[in-house]
Amino acid sequence: MAAMKPRTGDGPLEVTKEGRGIVMRVPLEGGGRLVVELSAEEASELGDALKNVVG
Repeated sequence: MAAMKPRTGDGPLEVTKEGRGIVMRVPLEGGGRLVVELSAEEASELGDALKNVVG
């Protein structure tokens, strides 16, 4: 039987362009990753929203 490796959220935020979409992988507390696929327009809107919050 193969050893099971724990899924951890350790690691950096990753954003890659895959085909026509943009894929964002966000590490989560407690392990795992949130994977979100965005269009270029959605990514731009998300960037603007984050800039407004962070300043």
